[in-house]
Amino acid sequence: MTDGPVAIEPMTVADLPLVLAIERLSFTSPWTEANFRHEIEGNPLAWNLVVRADGKVVAFACAYIVADELMINDLAVDSSRRRVGLGRGLLRHLLDGARVRGCRRATLEVRLGNGPARALYEAFGFSVVGRRPGYYADTGEDALLLTCALSSA
Repeated sequence: MTDGPVAIEPMTVADLPLVLAIERLSFTSPWTEANFRHEIEGNPLAWNLVVRADGKVVAFACAYIVADELMINDLAVDSSRRRVGLGRGLLRHLLDGARVRGCRRATLEVRLGNGPARALYEAFGFSVVGRRPGYYADTGEDALLLTCALSSA
């Protein structure tokens, strides 16, 4: 996986060049720098994290904590680092941190056709609770709304 340590840390503005590179390669409608800056600097509900491996940002997540709910808005792993457990570790960190913060459930939306992401989320207990037809403007693809109960155990 890596030769050095892996750390999960708060995202900063200094991380944005690498975060944006991962975002652009991961999504057909990527967030902009302004979107990320707002989440980092202007959104008190946001919980933004990066995964560093060998000192370099290799994955990230942007989420909100609203009342007792974790809302995962964006999660991506550098294409050269996929399938080695970074996304799984980051998702576990989010869910564990949400439990500690008193969250009772987690929610997210995922493209209907994003099989790898759906498999990851389902492995953590997420299930489909709704569908948003034509949600993704770039392709008209549906989004699935997934949720996961977060027990305190």
